[in-house]
Amino acid sequence: MSTYEKYEAVIGLEVHIQLSTKSKMYCSDSTEYGALPNSLVSPISLGHPGTLPKVNKSAIDFAIKLGLATNSNITKENMFARKNYFYADLPKGYQITQDKTPICTGGFILIRNADKSEKKINLTRIHMEEDAGKSMHDQDPDDTLIDLNRAGVPLCEIVSEPEICNGEEAYAYLSEIRKLVRYLDICDGNMEEGSLRCDANISVRIKGSTRFGKRTEVKNMNSFRNVQRAIDFEFHRQIDELENGNEIITETRGFDAVKGTTFSQRLKEESNDYRYFPEPDLQPVIVTQEYIAAIKKDLPELPNDLYKRYVKELKLSDYDASILTETKGIALYFNELISSTKNFKGAANWVMGDIKSFLNENAFHIEQFKIKPKQIAELIALIDENKISHAAASQKVFPAMLQAPEKSPLALAQELNVLMESNTDALQEMIDTVIAKYPEKVIEYKNGKETLLGMFMGEVMKLSKGKADPKVTNQLVKETLDKK
Repeated sequence: MSTYEKYEAVIGLEVHIQLSTKSKMYCSDSTEYGALPNSLVSPISLGHPGTLPKVNKSAIDFAIKLGLATNSNITKENMFARKNYFYADLPKGYQITQDKTPICTGGFILIRNADKSEKKINLTRIHMEEDAGKSMHDQDPDDTLIDLNRAGVPLCEIVSEPEICNGEEAYAYLSEIRKLVRYLDICDGNMEEGSLRCDANISVRIKGSTRFGKRTEVKNMNSFRNVQRAIDFEFHRQIDELENGNEIITETRGFDAVKGTTFSQRLKEESNDYRYFPEPDLQPVIVTQEYIAAIKKDLPELPNDLYKRYVKELKLSDYDASILTETKGIALYFNELISSTKNFKGAANWVMGDIKSFLNENAFHIEQFKIKPKQIAELIALIDENKISHAAASQKVFPAMLQAPEKSPLALAQELNVLMESNTDALQEMIDTVIAKYPEKVIEYKNGKETLLGMFMGEVMKLSKGKADPKVTNQLVKETLDKK
């Protein structure tokens, strides 16, 4: 056993979800992304004396949606608190957040590991707060610039229990959260734009031990892959420190994506350093059971529920179900498609194959795809009824549908002259022509070389220009040869 195998990682993630509301958490400033720096501010978001905050109702709704989707308990009486700390991009000098009464407690995120095993990552809490502004260190060679447009944008922070064991599980956990918030339409989940951010709390301990080691918090990770890399690096770094007789310092560390290493930034604050106290300018927000029920009624079918339905009811593979539920738009398109066809596997293959290839090649979203699901169902029916071959459908009819989405697949197949020939008299005539052309091959077939049946089939298909019905043709060719 190697030194590293003696240890296990104990990881908890804090994920900040930037809510897709039109206005900020406590004022009416716009939350538009990409506006000119410092153009979306007001006396309230800038923390001017005498200004009063007001809670954004949409942010409350979004937080409840997230809590319901993660099977959390929704807090009835929600208080707000001031969290005091100073950063140049935090105008008020404090952040309005939730301390003692997070809007959601408990709940879990279900992840699937590479071996398809499932694991519940339990949640400690989900609370609402406001974002800080943004410090930019790469715009000016000498100075740090501040953009306060982001100051006050609503956030939900999801805090997990320390139940994640490695970087791979952390990656899967973040992927599920991103998928979930996109299905709920509460966040776009774009990590590169900062609308989904993650801090990782990491410690190590000897396997079998129940005591937690001292933890470090790693920040400044701008992709799921970098979260995984940072965790893997920190796991090995902490073990090396302990094996060399050193103590782990409780600190905040950054991640250098180029080097793949973490580095010390500052000592970690404890909760009492923030001097939490109740926000005096905000009344408690009371959430009733009737209010929760109304929000629950409008929840979409969630990705994990869809995944299970596709596997259990539609008998699709784990792979198919995972791909089809990856994005809400694809799942909605597929759901509409299977309402018009019972060939679920065929429908899955078309969505994951030709349709997704077209979308990827053209950098389109499924919402921009012009062919309606019902038309794809009609195309599948033409194949299932042996009216056209799959090759003709994929290579000729589908491209024609892209150019003329208002036309039916049958009409296009007729225009393209790719409807399969199933008239036995016409087929028999072509078969007789091919057999007469290769008398020596007929003798070889009769002498036991049955693999030649494929050669005869190929020649008939060529003669028919691919329009011969393969099933009917195969039977006729065999019967004709057996009579010789």
